Amino acid sequence: MQFKAFEEGIEVNGQTVYAFVDGMGDFKSLGEQYMSNVGIGTIKGGRWLFDMNGWYPQQAWLDGFAAVAAEVGDGVLYKIGRAIPSNAQFPSGVTDMYSAIRAIDIAYHINHRKNGRGCLYDSETGAVSEGIGHYGCEQMPGRNLILSLSHNPYPCAFDRGIITAMAQRFDTKAIVIHDDSKPCRKNGAETCSYLVSW
Repeated sequence: MQFKAFEEGIEVNGQTVYAFVDGMGDFKSLGEQYMSNVGIGTIKGGRWLFDMNGWYPQQAWLDGFAAVAAEVGDGVLYKIGRAIPSNAQFPSGVTDMYSAIRAIDIAYHINHRKNGRGCLYDSETGAVSEGIGHYGCEQMPGRNLILSLSHNPYPCAFDRGIITAMAQRFDTKAIVIHDDSKPCRKNGAETCSYLVSW
């Protein structure tokens, strides 16, 4: 299901939160207003005051996505998702399509923390902590096709934007589609499935 944090105490870093504003393109001030409305930063004297190095409640950020979905629509959520790889921290060692899509789950855990403690990814062991869900990555044997199963509280269109941006870093003609034959979080399901082809 979209827009509802899986657990209390989950936070997202400011660098990632900024992607919400950056993804609004020419309407960044509108993105700043959405963030301010949910308690992420404040607007004073026409300027958004926000700490790029701070941590913010995931549920507040999700509330911002819900407002955009209701008032503006999926097209903007998709654009915000496409802005994530340019704003959030991603792991090194991304060399091909499979590692690019696999990196989304690692980056997801790098950019979130729980109860004020360090990020949810341990770079020494490669272990991820639970509490926020996952972005899957399953390569279909013998084909240029990856299934990415998203099980997280973010909007469907936002996730398609993230996956598309990462896929097109390695092949500008890569295509990401939502598998409409499978459940969708927009309809109350817990997951969405995306097919990446190149």
